Amino acid sequence: MLYSVRSERLLMEEIDYSMLYRWFVGMNLDEPVWDVTVFTKNRNRLLEGDVAREFLSEVVQQAQTKGLTSDEHFTVDGTLIEAWASLKSFQRKDQKNPPPDDPGNPSVDFHGEKRSNETHESTTDADARLARKGNGKEAKLSYNGNLLTENRNGLIVNTEIFQANGTAERDAALVMLEQLMGTQRVTLGGDKGYDTRDFVAECRNLNVTPHVAQNVNRSGGSAIDGRTTRHTGYEVSQRKRKRIEECFGWLKTIALMRKVRHRGLAKVGWVFTFAAAAYNLVRMRKLTASSVGAA
Repeated sequence: MLYSVRSERLLMEEIDYSMLYRWFVGMNLDEPVWDVTVFTKNRNRLLEGDVAREFLSEVVQQAQTKGLTSDEHFTVDGTLIEAWASLKSFQRKDQKNPPPDDPGNPSVDFHGEKRSNETHESTTDADARLARKGNGKEAKLSYNGNLLTENRNGLIVNTEIFQANGTAERDAALVMLEQLMGTQRVTLGGDKGYDTRDFVAECRNLNVTPHVAQNVNRSGGSAIDGRTTRHTGYEVSQRKRKRIEECFGWLKTIALMRKVRHRGLAKVGWVFTFAAAAYNLVRMRKLTASSVGAA
């Protein structure tokens, strides 16, 4: 993820001729590299032990020890992550397909067919859901990746991967808020998608002040009124919440999370959490270097 290596097989090739990678993993120059299947087996063991979640927790704890994080002000947001499955694999659940004309790349004519997640599913990745970013955008098989960041330096404190549906971002936000440690009241910034009465009410039940952007065009008006927006902290949260886009930008471009190369909700969540920990490490290095230079 740190060096944008797109696969485990390519990583083995990089280690084979790169002295930097050999030094990092403790291999001599003439020592043979591992077979790629070794990494595959290790990945399965790491997945079963939930090592990604523990790794992210340890990284966040290091940042807290160095005073780089806020324990009062947070931001939440979600994004679509394209699944490793094509639209050809999105077929009717109750349909028995005839043998394909080309098993490697069969011809599928789905034009004019009404397809939805209720009637269709991917034969390649059953956990992926058909979703689109907005009106006028093409629909793709995707997952919903969610981040919870703190507002002091924009470090990621928690992640959740949900199936892409209409409520995934708000549901994931509540799950991550429930996992926050401490009993003091905190604030939560977010975009207009979180401005619903149910979400705002649930945040307040969790001792969280919702600093989400007002959606005045929604039916019934915004769930956020002047009792919240009149405070200076609300304006600060609205400025700070834009930092979370930097996290998504790094994850999708550098860590190659724009189109995930794993299948299944568990594996996609595993690699997404590891990528978040990697982002924190890069961000913490820069923050520590800047503080040393200022001193």
